[in-house]
Amino acid sequence: MRVFVAGATGVLGQPTVKLLVVSEHEVIGTARGEENARLLRSLGATPVSIDLFDADAVKEAVAGCDAVVHLATKIPPLTKMRSRKAWLENDRLRTEATKNLVDGALAGGAHTFVGESITFTYASAGDRWLDENAPMKLAWTALDSAVELEREVRRFGGAGKSGVILRFGLFYAPYAASTIDTAKMMRRRMFGIIGKGENYFSSIHVDDAAAAVVAALRVPSGAYNIVEDEPVSQAEYARAMSTELHLPKPMHVPTFLGKLILGGPANYLLNSGRVSNKKFKDATGWSPKYPSVHQGFREVADVLGNGRH
Repeated sequence: MRVFVAGATGVLGQPTVKLLVVSEHEVIGTARGEENARLLRSLGATPVSIDLFDADAVKEAVAGCDAVVHLATKIPPLTKMRSRKAWLENDRLRTEATKNLVDGALAGGAHTFVGESITFTYASAGDRWLDENAPMKLAWTALDSAVELEREVRRFGGAGKSGVILRFGLFYAPYAASTIDTAKMMRRRMFGIIGKGENYFSSIHVDDAAAAVVAALRVPSGAYNIVEDEPVSQAEYARAMSTELHLPKPMHVPTFLGKLILGGPANYLLNSGRVSNKKFKDATGWSPKYPSVHQGFREVADVLGNGRH
């Protein structure tokens, strides 16, 4: 299969490209700059340098591809997450770029479109399991663009093709900047549990997320949750990270103070999302290598040298 990957050099893009090539797909991936182009060539993919906001360039780049995979994001670093302005490029990638990619995929004859969405759009539900039909409630305006992305992917599916929405949990990996930054903050005792920390977090190791993207090339249209088997509470997530990476015990921060410090992101961090991956597992046979953050952070510790780096 000839697969076009937008965001091919990103935190999810790189392991996805590796797995696609190993699976004997022909991969064309976006790359900004010669360094990223060399990276993709080293992985066995063909780099292409385009502006995803240029509709004509996108249409030309995806022509003749069997599948288009949209993994392009611009998530701000932890220190800038409360700034709504820092999310504007990510919004454009989820809205304008998605529209351009869907238009190009439709014009170019692709039969599959896979789009990267999130689980943070579900309404808080305590300890109840959430499937893909669970009610939505946007806890912050930076999440609005994910809804638009899903609408565009459904437009592709409505044309009689396979439009696949992958709703990912919170990413973590030894090579993910967010994980490395969080570990640094925990080491300095600048990262704590907000409130009681009883709300559920659904997360996913990036390696498992990449395997899910490859598996998604063969599923029917629809939305699928991509999360670990055993979601944990916010408090257990922080404790697992501190224990496995040998970091200081996380502090508890009063809810009002957490909201004051984090701003808008605190609203979805305080949501309780015990998300189920059953639909995707049943459809593909995919199963996460790291079923919970306990095993996942153990791998992170091994790669990072038990949190010393």
